[in-house]
Amino acid sequence: MFTNRSTHHIGVGSIRRAALGVAVAALGAVAPRLEAQATSTGFELRPFVGAYIPTGDQRDLLKDAVLVGGQASWRVVPVLALTGTFAWSPSKDRISAGNQTLDLYQYDLGAEVRTPRALDAGIAEFTPFVGLGLGARTYDYRNLDVTSKSDFDGYGALGGDFGFGPIALRIEARDYVSQFKPLTGTGSSGTRNDIGLAAGLGYRF
Repeated sequence: MFTNRSTHHIGVGSIRRAALGVAVAALGAVAPRLEAQATSTGFELRPFVGAYIPTGDQRDLLKDAVLVGGQASWRVVPVLALTGTFAWSPSKDRISAGNQTLDLYQYDLGAEVRTPRALDAGIAEFTPFVGLGLGARTYDYRNLDVTSKSDFDGYGALGGDFGFGPIALRIEARDYVSQFKPLTGTGSSGTRNDIGLAAGLGYRF
């Protein structure tokens, strides 16, 4: 009877110690993430690179080009963020003689709706989003003596963030609809469409 009772106490004690060890280990793994969420300011800076792709009538004027820029984002609440973007693309004019370089400067502000995490693997997570925004675009010939033109535009965005702690890789596609005025000479204004594809690496503060 003494031996059985001792064995029983040893078994229960071992189980309790093992359970306590698991709980401490789990708390140690979760605590840094909870602390990071509690101390996060909601701000994020994100340089990016990608491609500018004109479509429709815009493609008759401009060529595909590299797209580079940066974003500053503020998470108002977990599912909503405000994002400001500045981007530059050195396109080529298909119409003017001399293969003229036409620099495009894009600047806008938009809202992003971020859904709950679609994937959370502990050290990494994936958060999809959709966005809408308004802004403007400036067309500036690099070597042609023509006054630069600026037009209003708006965009719809779709993408996702792959988060690794404070670091996040963003993949984003934007569809722009913009006002367009003739860049040289006279003519009627119209509406143009183009697409921006980008990958950016952000840091969350």
